[in-house]
Amino acid sequence: MRDYDEITAFLGEWGPYQKAIFFLLSLSIFPNGFCGMSIVFVADIPEHRCLIPGNLNLSEAWINRTIPLQLEKGKLQHSKCRRYRLDVIVNLSQTFPDPDSFNMSELEQEPCLDGWEYSKDQYISTIVSEWDLVCDNEWKGPFAMSVFFVGVLSGSFISGQLSDRFGRKIVMFGTMAIQTGFSVLQAFSPNWEIFCILNFLVGLGQISNLVAAFVLGSELLGKSIRVTFSTVGAFIPYAIGYMLLPLVAYFIRSWWILLSILSLSGVLYFPLWWFIPESPRWLLIKGRVQEAEAILRHIAKKNHITPPEVLFNDIELQDMKAKSEQSHSIIHLFKTDNIRAITIINFLVWMILTAEYFSLSLNTPNLHGDDYLNCFFAGAIEVPAYVAAWLFLQRFSRRFSLSGSLLLGGVVLFFIQPIPSNLLVLSTILVMIGKLGTTTAFAIVYVYTAELYPTVVRNMGVGVSSMASRLGSIISPYIFHLGFYYEFLPYILMGSLTVFSAFLVLFLPETLNIPLPETIDQMQKMKRFKCRSTDKNHYRFYKNGTAGEASMVISKMEEI
Repeated sequence: MRDYDEITAFLGEWGPYQKAIFFLLSLSIFPNGFCGMSIVFVADIPEHRCLIPGNLNLSEAWINRTIPLQLEKGKLQHSKCRRYRLDVIVNLSQTFPDPDSFNMSELEQEPCLDGWEYSKDQYISTIVSEWDLVCDNEWKGPFAMSVFFVGVLSGSFISGQLSDRFGRKIVMFGTMAIQTGFSVLQAFSPNWEIFCILNFLVGLGQISNLVAAFVLGSELLGKSIRVTFSTVGAFIPYAIGYMLLPLVAYFIRSWWILLSILSLSGVLYFPLWWFIPESPRWLLIKGRVQEAEAILRHIAKKNHITPPEVLFNDIELQDMKAKSEQSHSIIHLFKTDNIRAITIINFLVWMILTAEYFSLSLNTPNLHGDDYLNCFFAGAIEVPAYVAAWLFLQRFSRRFSLSGSLLLGGVVLFFIQPIPSNLLVLSTILVMIGKLGTTTAFAIVYVYTAELYPTVVRNMGVGVSSMASRLGSIISPYIFHLGFYYEFLPYILMGSLTVFSAFLVLFLPETLNIPLPETIDQMQKMKRFKCRSTDKNHYRFYKNGTAGEASMVISKMEEI
């Protein structure tokens, strides 16, 4: 019996309409690049020190000596959270006009009771300077970032269900409106608490929009184009948005103006509603056959193709609907030793991979050199990474491509610590190489995970893995924040975990040129859990049909 792809094969793979949809869906993903990473500049920590009130009549020499010196990252710097007791300083200034004639280290210290003064050299304002998120409140900056990723996690939970119930198109544009609307409101947040609540909603809208666009593209485009869309088509626009963020931030140094401008750009994408159709595959599953046929005939017209008089027969429609109604629970991902091991490895790999990706992305303020150039390079390095992922997926082993990319992304981080202080630019280059490997792996893991799971639990398997990745993104702000205490700790931690995940991937089965499994019993076996049964019917791929093909697949599995 023909499946959906066979029925719609008459449309062609890469006609004018598919090219337009490819471009428009890619364009819709563009805002996710700068909205998701804008927190790098919005929540950056300017140079700061305790505020000294101007009504104390202290000389400039005494004001400069009011802040104690302390050792930080191997350098002697003014304290950011302490000062000498001002009442004592005032009395001493009256007795000793020259502060150098007094040993200041003997004086008692106190916290910044009058607030802080912030350097204006780089920023007019950030949320840190706006609400004093420093010293005892320093945890609030990373927490605001983590709240965004909690929203992303929540969006991962609901986006698939909403998309399956209400349609890909309406969820895509609805969540785009949520992301744009709440980003605009966020720019006018009166306090940190409201900012965090709105940041959660922005994160929820962003991932739901991205997932809906990803699914819509996968269902509208042909088989041969899906891998291309899933790598370069969906992710390069994200990278371009990421690259443009520092260019905009360089000219706009106020956090709320920056957020306003970045957010309002989302309004430009709403006219795409009239050009991007609903998924015909989803419409058929919902029994809306006439709407699906109308879209397919419209595509045929744009591609200058004459469609068949009858597109679907009743038996094919019933078969597609029956397959869509098959239900499996999350317990099926842990039902057998084999699928349980694959699920656990995927869970760990996705979580570690995402934690490293966002740790390196959010670590821009800790890198040596100009923050804006470093952020631009961090976005630009993703373009060749996605192209590399596309090439690897076209020609090479999934398992070794993913493991090799993870290994590259992890190993280079160990070489950052021994770099001498006069070659600090080299450490930034190594971070970018690590970002290259991590980003390549990030694009590969989506396709590889989808190929590992059978059709009956594929969406669920990818969804659980995606949720694991969100856990990694939630902790990522705190990983890069460790750099404030020991500069190399984030690199040592993430390098170790990423190398560990690279070895974990080697235990997974290969999927290159292997037909996608339909049922759990047809999944390939991991080495440790390889089944040696001679009953080849157990492995028969019903979609392809012949025992000969099944035997060939099994022989390949035995070689892995």
